[in-house]
Amino acid sequence: MQPPALLLSDDQADAFDRLAAAFAGQGIDLAEGVLAPMPEGKATVLAVVGKAGSGKTLLLAEVYRGLKAAGVEVISGDYEGRRRKDRRTLAILAPTNKAASVLRLRGVPATTIHRILYTPVYDPQYEKIAEWLAGTGPRPTVEGLTDLALDRAHAFYAQVASIPGALAAAGLKGSDFIKGWKRREEPLDVGLVDESSMLDERALNDLREIFPTLVLFGDPAQLAPVGSSGEMVFDKLPEGRKLVLSRIHRQAEDNPILDLAHALGDASLGFEAFEAMVAAKAHQDGRVVWAERVEAGLMARSPVLVWRNATRVRLIQAFRNAFGAPDDQLLPGEPLICDGIELPLKHRKKRIDLEARGLIKGAQVIYLGEGNRPGFARLHVVGAEEPQVSAASIIKIEKPDEEEPFIPSAATMGAAFLHGAAVTIHKAQGSQWDDVQVFAPDLYAAAQSGRSEAGVPLWKRLAYVAITRAQTRLRWVVRNRLARPVDALGIDDLRREPAPLALGEASPSAPGDLG
Repeated sequence: MQPPALLLSDDQADAFDRLAAAFAGQGIDLAEGVLAPMPEGKATVLAVVGKAGSGKTLLLAEVYRGLKAAGVEVISGDYEGRRRKDRRTLAILAPTNKAASVLRLRGVPATTIHRILYTPVYDPQYEKIAEWLAGTGPRPTVEGLTDLALDRAHAFYAQVASIPGALAAAGLKGSDFIKGWKRREEPLDVGLVDESSMLDERALNDLREIFPTLVLFGDPAQLAPVGSSGEMVFDKLPEGRKLVLSRIHRQAEDNPILDLAHALGDASLGFEAFEAMVAAKAHQDGRVVWAERVEAGLMARSPVLVWRNATRVRLIQAFRNAFGAPDDQLLPGEPLICDGIELPLKHRKKRIDLEARGLIKGAQVIYLGEGNRPGFARLHVVGAEEPQVSAASIIKIEKPDEEEPFIPSAATMGAAFLHGAAVTIHKAQGSQWDDVQVFAPDLYAAAQSGRSEAGVPLWKRLAYVAITRAQTRLRWVVRNRLARPVDALGIDDLRREPAPLALGEASPSAPGDLG
C-alpha cells in the first residue's frame, strides 16, 4: 500500500499502511478505490497515539481524504442522506464542539460524538434542500424561500460543504427544521475519533455499538478522565492495536511551545529547572512570554488555565471587578463554561435537544444577554456551526470565601453554567486558543504536593496539557496579579446569524429557543 502523495514521516507512513490494511479487511480498499459490502461480525478498534506535534491530526486528515476518495460517504452532524444497502460510511468525531471546530478549520468535516449518537428528525422541507445541496436530489420548491435565497445557499455550499452554513447564507437556521431527536438505531462503518484521551469506558462502548471499525487518535501524555485511575481507553488495547507516532513532524519543528512540552518527558527535570527553560525560551522567541501578571482582556475569550479551584474563583472575581461587572447581573461578552444539564429524567427529549445544540458539559459559551423569557439567556456556543441559541439557563458565579454562588440567571431547569474567565486544566483538554495564559504558581503548588498520575509527576501532566493548548503564543504567568483591560467587554467579535426569512407559518417561539 502506497501512502498519500503528501510526504509523511516514516512512522506516519507506517501507521497509514497499517490503517489501510485494517480498512481493506473491512472491505474498503484505499489503494484501488474499491468498496465491498461490510463483512458480517467483524469489528476492530485501533489507536494512533503520539505527543503534540507528532502529526496525529495530519494523519487523520490524510485517512479522511483517502476514505472519501475511495467512495466512502461522510456522515456529518448537520444532515444524513437516506440509507442505501450498498453505501459505506465514515464519521469524524470529537468530544466537544471546540475540538471539532479545530478539525473543521483544517478542512476535516468533524462533528461531536453526541451528534452521531443522537440523530435529528427533520422537517421534509429540510430534507429536500439538503439532498439538493448534496447533489442527490432535484432543486426544491420551498414555501417562503425565494430562488435568490436558494442560489445563495447553493453558492455557499459549493465553497464550503456545510449545510448549516448554506442555510445561514439563505437566511435560515438548520435547527429550525429539527422536529425531534432519536438515538441512532442503525450502525455506521468507520469512526475516526480525535482527542480520544478525553473518552471514558462508557463513551467508548457507545461508539463501539455504532462503528465496527473505530480509530482513536490521542495523546498519551495528557490527563486521563476523572475517575479512570490515570488510564485512558487506548491504554488497554493490545500493543498490536496501538500505532505510535514518535517523530516530531516537520511542521512542528522549531516551535518553542512544543519544545517546552516535550522537555517535560525528561524524568530528571524538576519544576525550577523547567521554569528556567521557560524564561530562556521567552528571551529567545516572542511565542513564549514570561508574564508578571494575568491579562484581563485575554480572559474574555481565552481563559486562564489553573490547577486549583480556589485560584479559579479568585481570578474570575478579579476579572469581573476589572471590567466593572455588577454583582447582580452578567455583562454581554462574559465567558461561561457549561457544567451540564439540570433536568429530571422525564425531560430526556429536552436534554437531548440542549446537548445537540452544543450545550454539553465543558462547552465554552459567551453570554450575549437576557433571553425573551424569564430564566432564558442568549448564548454563543464556541465552535458550533450554528452558535447562537436562546436557552433556559442556570448561571452560577462562585465567589471567594462564600459557600453559595451568585446566580444572575435562574430557570427552574435547563443548562447549567459556571463562569469561564478561568478554568481548570482538566476542563481545558480538547480545546486550543491562539493565546494561552498558564498560571504557574498553581503548577508550583502541584509540584510541591508530590502527587503523581500513572507514574508521572502530576505537575508535569498539568503543564503539558496547559502548554499544548496554545496554538500561537504561550504566556507563563508567574505572579498573582491582574493587568486591567484596555477595552470594555463586548460581543462584536462573534459571528452573527443573518436575519431569518419567512418559511411557512411563523413559529410560536423565537428561533433557537430551547426551553
